[in-house]
Amino acid sequence: MAKGQISVQTENIFPIIKKFLYSDQEIFLRELVSNAMDATTKLRTLSLKGEAKGDIGDLTIDIILEDDALIIRDRGIGMSEEEVMKYLNQVAFS
Repeated sequence: MAKGQISVQTENIFPIIKKFLYSDQEIFLRELVSNAMDATTKLRTLSLKGEAKGDIGDLTIDIILEDDALIIRDRGIGMSEEEVMKYLNQVAFS
């Protein structure tokens, strides 16, 4: 098996993700809830390791329909720039 590296520029991968993944509303909603769950799980994990400061509070994910807006609200922690680059490269390989 040949091994190599791939470098993905965000301006190249995001249009592909937007067109083929997020054009379906059900998939898009599932991805938003999944992202909120990942962020919440990350906060809980860091808290259990003693790496999160303070009380993490209620980790409920709220899904709110308000007028014509859908709001997904969580209290989790998003990805760092380093994590974004790491996982973008993994998406490119898969």
